[in-house]
Amino acid sequence: MVSAWGVLHSMSNDRSSLADKTVTAATRRRVWEFARRWRGWISAFMVTTIAATFLGLVAPLVIREIFDSAIAEGDGGYLNVLFGVLIAAALGEALLALLARRLSSGIGEGLIFDLRLGLFDHVQRMPLSFFTRTQTGTLVSRLNNDVIGAQRAFTGTLGTVVSNVITLGATLVTMFWLEWRLTLLAVVILPVFVLPARRVGKGLQAITREGMNLNASMNNTMTERFNVAGALLVKLFGRHDDEAADFADRAGRVRDIGIRSALYSQIFLIALTLVGAVGTALIYWLGGHLAIDGSLSAGTLVALGLYTVRIYVPLTSLSNARVDVMSAFVSFERVFEVLDSPNPITDRGDARELRRPEGRVEFRGVRFAYPVADTAPQSLKAAEDSTKAAAAPEAKPDDAAARAEPVEVLSGIDLSIDAGQMVALVGPSGSGKTTLVSLVPRLYDVTAGAVLVDGADVRHLTQASLRAAIGTVTQDPHLFHDTAAANLRYAKPGASDEQLAQACRAARIHDVIAALPDGYDTVVGERGYRLSGGEKQRLAIARMLLKAPAIVILDEATSHLDTENEALVQEALTEALRGRTSLVVAHRLSTIVDADLIVVLDDGVIKESGSHDQLRAAGGLYAELYEGLLKAENAPSQASGGAEP
Repeated sequence: MVSAWGVLHSMSNDRSSLADKTVTAATRRRVWEFARRWRGWISAFMVTTIAATFLGLVAPLVIREIFDSAIAEGDGGYLNVLFGVLIAAALGEALLALLARRLSSGIGEGLIFDLRLGLFDHVQRMPLSFFTRTQTGTLVSRLNNDVIGAQRAFTGTLGTVVSNVITLGATLVTMFWLEWRLTLLAVVILPVFVLPARRVGKGLQAITREGMNLNASMNNTMTERFNVAGALLVKLFGRHDDEAADFADRAGRVRDIGIRSALYSQIFLIALTLVGAVGTALIYWLGGHLAIDGSLSAGTLVALGLYTVRIYVPLTSLSNARVDVMSAFVSFERVFEVLDSPNPITDRGDARELRRPEGRVEFRGVRFAYPVADTAPQSLKAAEDSTKAAAAPEAKPDDAAARAEPVEVLSGIDLSIDAGQMVALVGPSGSGKTTLVSLVPRLYDVTAGAVLVDGADVRHLTQASLRAAIGTVTQDPHLFHDTAAANLRYAKPGASDEQLAQACRAARIHDVIAALPDGYDTVVGERGYRLSGGEKQRLAIARMLLKAPAIVILDEATSHLDTENEALVQEALTEALRGRTSLVVAHRLSTIVDADLIVVLDDGVIKESGSHDQLRAAGGLYAELYEGLLKAENAPSQASGGAEP
């Protein structure tokens, strides 16, 4: 039998939006199909729950027999037998409850594992456009709250509904069999409790919803203020007191809500206890008169009093059963919504491995436009960003997505890069440089034409083998909140300490890491904030060197570095690029001049290509960009960076 606390928790959940919802047959079939491997456990759980429910009916009947037979007839031997039956029934019910709990926890935790793993694996394989349009917090909530809600469909809601139905039905049948008049009296009292209880439930839903919103707001504030960038901003603007006051206001409201919730909860529990007491008192009052008249035995009266308490909580719980079931199924629908998000970038059935990559890259008639079709479910997007996505650097997919027709970012790109060749991509901001290099590891698929690696269309290769052959370093490399060694081993999990040190020496970062408090076991902080920009860059280069790729992509890897750091990074890059094919999105003179081939992009097309000397002599766009860059780098006020060519 469900406890009063369980009913209270059920009533406190804010599910007003579920009142008119229905569950489709397709959803029910899919849920049952998803739980296929747990069907044996579910069946065992149902049988155990039913057995425990019926065993719980034994005690009042045995007590009735003690009063009417053993005590009335003075039969001590029979009393001993009945005592043994009571103990056995209690032990049996306890063992069945333990078994049911073991089964329900196995089913629930197993479902959580299956759902979370399925969601995590599906989401991490989604294209970048999915993540630019998705709220991270909402996505994490699907992996936590909605998965747990779906799990409750089997372990909580299913078990509770079955237990309540069986308990209520069996108890009422037994009570009617014992004395139908007293049973009707017990049932008639129920509306006196249920109607006020539902009003209490609505009040609990309202304050619970408000409390959840305030807690979510506080969590968001702490997430933003407690990361390094947020903490730095607060300090620089000296807003500590204002932040504390704002947080105190919300925390105070949560405190007040907690007090109100406690009062509502206590009122509910007092009402439930009171109705149970009143119902039991009425049973004993009227039943006592019947016993005095001789139309009812004392044992039957005692049994009816015990059964009366058993019917109120199940009846109250079942009054919310439909909403409980809907809540559980809605959680499943929200999980399925993410699982059903289409992934346009998948391996073909006949995709082959890229073995022994040489590093030849070819763009053959490549045209590309960011797709208008959106892979992210509407419910995962930011409220203020339902029609627009965050743009990738220079690519601006939002502008394309916001229009009825996709806008081409690249148009007719033909470019052949030999193995071991270094190609610098230059051009004005928004010319398509980052988009072009993103097509090589197949972060996006071309709209027309083909990108080939070692003569094979990247769409015909497995993504794992293609990306294993490519190493990328961006202008702001991401480091996990973990040790330096763990961040390095992300590229090669089995790398030895000596291999780490060797890669770091090549990247000119070994001495820096060795000087940290715990050396390679030092936690670098969220996004690597314990390291300078140049140190992060060199650590990222070391990570790429551990991967030992045939193709290297550098996306403005030195754009925000000062002269000293740039020199160190350039040394590391010289080591990293030796013997490898490299595509470099660059705006530093040192990188551009040393390239084997310079490709000038503008408005998504190749305007010029050739060596540095050839392009300067031609006097075209590159010459203009180069002269502007030369002036910027020579200007004292811009010694650490300049305009992009």
